Amino acid sequence: MKKYLNTLFVTTQGSYLAKEGETIAVKLEGTTRLNLPVHTLDGVVCFGNVSCSPYLMGFCAERDVAISFLSENGRFLARVQGSVAGNVLLRREQYRRADNPATACAVARSVLMGKLANSRTVLRRALRDHGDRIDDVSVNQGASRISSILQEIQKELSLDVLRGYEGEAAGIYFSVFNDLILSQNEQFIFKGRNRRPPLDNVNCLLSFVYTLVMHDIRSALESVGLDSSVGFLHRDRPGRPGLALDLMEEFRPFLADRLVLSLINMSQVQAKGFQKSENGAVLMKDDTRKSVLIAYQKRKQDEILHPYLGEKMATGLIFHTQALLMARYLRGDLDAYPAFIWR
Repeated sequence: MKKYLNTLFVTTQGSYLAKEGETIAVKLEGTTRLNLPVHTLDGVVCFGNVSCSPYLMGFCAERDVAISFLSENGRFLARVQGSVAGNVLLRREQYRRADNPATACAVARSVLMGKLANSRTVLRRALRDHGDRIDDVSVNQGASRISSILQEIQKELSLDVLRGYEGEAAGIYFSVFNDLILSQNEQFIFKGRNRRPPLDNVNCLLSFVYTLVMHDIRSALESVGLDSSVGFLHRDRPGRPGLALDLMEEFRPFLADRLVLSLINMSQVQAKGFQKSENGAVLMKDDTRKSVLIAYQKRKQDEILHPYLGEKMATGLIFHTQALLMARYLRGDLDAYPAFIWR
């Protein structure tokens, strides 16, 4: 159990939350492990087998402290709150800013700066750790070209121009992605990004892990009261979680791409775990899908220093801290949205 950004995250399974005076008591096996005054909190997020007393839920509702319940793996289940005025005001501000070209560009720029910086770091780390095993010239050139685009997008640009630069940077990044595959090279060949359906083993893995990340971010956004459908970089489209896709851009290189590379390079997945259908789509077999899910959940437990908060936390909690930072920006508590930039 940890407190970040005035939000209590309870991840210890079997915990019970109760009201004790003006505090929230976190109990485990009958012993109080933590007491926090309710006036110091904006929200409580419970993962998995964590329960709350009815008195505490009513108390938090009166004090405008929302309690969110998620599965142990981070899937949003429910949210308990009192008056929805605060939530309505937050969403109205989100809609206003999404409709304002200047503020939409500001958020899109921050998101893309996070994505490009993290993409460049993936390439630079590969050069540092495996420079003798990869085409260091092409990978270094790719990192340099992404650096140049990163400088360009810091200028005042329209959304369409920003999207154009994002597409260019993605093309550069994926043009050298195959160089980062260090083992099973004949079975896992990456010739470019394709989806709906994925046509090779690598794209199948990427699409699956991207979907996992997107669902986790969507849950995080719902838990803080934001509308995951209304984005800034990704504009409105029926059925598309635009804001979740926005925030996911920061996590594609850092979390999803690195996990896929690790699974392949460490032979945690193998070619026999995939099959090609009649229409050419590549699908994962059940055992491979299970292995990827286990690896993903394990990766979310890795501890990392949050670059903006300066605090160590589980990787899986970064989705929630970024959602909280987005909410704070939209409320006017922050001058800009601080994207997650991997150091």
